[in-house]
Amino acid sequence: MPNAIITGGSAGLGRALTTELLGAGFTVTITARTADALAATAADLGGRVRQLAGDVTDPDHRDRLVALAAADGPVDVLINNASELGGSPQPQLRDLDRATFERILAVNLVAPLELINSARPHLAPDATIINISSDAAADHYEGWGGYGASKAALDHLTLTLAAEEPDRRWYAIDPGDLRTAMHQAAFPGEDISDRPLPETITPAFLQLIRDRPASGRYRATELIGADR
Repeated sequence: MPNAIITGGSAGLGRALTTELLGAGFTVTITARTADALAATAADLGGRVRQLAGDVTDPDHRDRLVALAAADGPVDVLINNASELGGSPQPQLRDLDRATFERILAVNLVAPLELINSARPHLAPDATIINISSDAAADHYEGWGGYGASKAALDHLTLTLAAEEPDRRWYAIDPGDLRTAMHQAAFPGEDISDRPLPETITPAFLQLIRDRPASGRYRATELIGADR
């Protein structure tokens, strides 16, 4: 039975991806900072979910997460979904304090690479690694400078890993605007009910995992459209 790790797995896109992979026969190990929410998600989704609460910026937590996921076999899929927004509302760059920016980079850029490196001895030779990107990595919006910079750097990191390790598949995926708590925090007080639910785009991720196209940066909505 294939194994997957998903960070930020207690809600939103992470929970939707966990559900999608469970349906495809995976055992999924999830993590998030809030223990109660994580435990509730694991209980809701069933017996093939393993869960370990903690902060992805903590080296000890990353090591324990990998050990839990790899307890009965190699890790076939690793999805770095946990992200730090950097405030609600998000500050303009001139108001972005150093501690907040360092936290954004620690969660969105440094932790994904460190988790990949922690998992490396346990990754299947043909493993798929997915890093969640954003349209803010390529486009420019007021207030999104810190977050967007971290995701642009994550895109670059992902494609460099693809050049260095071509036997594996490395994807940076822009999921688009979704109806999640994080997206609501990015637009405090606004009605985001017109955004699609995360479940509408998770088949794109499974498509990548199954079909293994060339490593690269993809938009989930384009993948969904190509599959129709």
